[in-house]
Amino acid sequence: MTSSLSSPATSAAASALPARWRARYRLTPWWAKVIAIWALSRIVTTTLILILASVQGDNPWTSAHPSYAQFANMWDGLWYNIVAVSGYPSVLPVTETGHIAENAWAFMPAYPMLVRLLMLITGLGWAPLAAFVSLAFSLGTALLFYKLMLRVLPASTALFSVVLFCVAPLSPLLQFGYAESMYLFLLTLALMLLLDRRYALLFPVIAVMAVTRPSGLAFALALGLHVIYRFVTRRRDPFPMRERMLAASVAVFSGVMGLAWLVAAWAVTGSPTAYTDTELAWRSAYIGYQELVPFTAWFQSGAWWLGEPLGFIVVVALILAFALFMFSPPVRRLGVDLRFWVASYALYLLAVFFPQSSTFRLLMPMFPLLGAIAVPRNLAYRISLVVLGIAGQWGWLLIAWGVDGADWTPP
Repeated sequence: MTSSLSSPATSAAASALPARWRARYRLTPWWAKVIAIWALSRIVTTTLILILASVQGDNPWTSAHPSYAQFANMWDGLWYNIVAVSGYPSVLPVTETGHIAENAWAFMPAYPMLVRLLMLITGLGWAPLAAFVSLAFSLGTALLFYKLMLRVLPASTALFSVVLFCVAPLSPLLQFGYAESMYLFLLTLALMLLLDRRYALLFPVIAVMAVTRPSGLAFALALGLHVIYRFVTRRRDPFPMRERMLAASVAVFSGVMGLAWLVAAWAVTGSPTAYTDTELAWRSAYIGYQELVPFTAWFQSGAWWLGEPLGFIVVVALILAFALFMFSPPVRRLGVDLRFWVASYALYLLAVFFPQSSTFRLLMPMFPLLGAIAVPRNLAYRISLVVLGIAGQWGWLLIAWGVDGADWTPP
């Protein structure tokens, strides 16, 4: 999919290049362009990481001045390492006050088990292999993301969407010992299959995706909305009975997989609330131990950070602003199905997540919105976004990844 439209700035920049360069660019395969973007972005990001690692002091995860592999496996990287080596506890740990403590059940098994398999095959340790697996999946995601955006946007805009993905403020996480890179790869593949209506192939992708990062329930909602939309619009877009049954089945399957990890934790520990109690342990440092009441955590967080009534007002304003953004022309260009996913995932976060410094990481699955941000073709606008993205990486590394004393800003 290509577009003949271009801004004066873009046209001027293109015409300023030597003719042979323009010809070579046009003849370069799309995958080579994506790989070049990815490689250049990883050079920039790795440089920033190494600079910060060189000044990192002693911390709970590493000694001072850690190597790249050690620095890339701090924070939750240790939990994934524990899962890979030791698995999950059959008896939930308890705090001195009798509440469930933080434990490995909060971290799903697909990513650490894959790294564990490579450890057994290669004989290498966790740290370098975890970083390698994430890095490899980041390249796979970049390639798939271009093809996904190409289904809804012109080629040049799809390519710039990849640029934004690769230089985004949280892109360092794509080469750390976290499951996000693997998850985004699977999510991008699932969204491509959804747009192509290849429902049968979604079953294995969803099965793995749902045990990589919590996603099954949100994707089930997106699939449900997809089924309803196709049924309502079946006169102009035929929706045969076979496709109806298959699409509905995969939606139900996604919902079941969204609950599978809760059932697994229950089966192993004997506690029906093992998983949710474990997740609640992480927010206890902010608001103490409480029951999980859907759609209250954002307001609790608003009150904790900003007080009342300002916290409530800000949360409502954020919800309204997001709703308006979802109906803006650039976002509408992404098509119905991608907006269904973004809206479903946003609703999932609103229902269960307590906002704190990990919020930005939890927003990463909404990355199809980068396609909407990439729509304006003005050269100065695009250069500014790249510069802001790289500056945001440095800011995020300083605030959320680097450890300074008793750090309370987990990534």
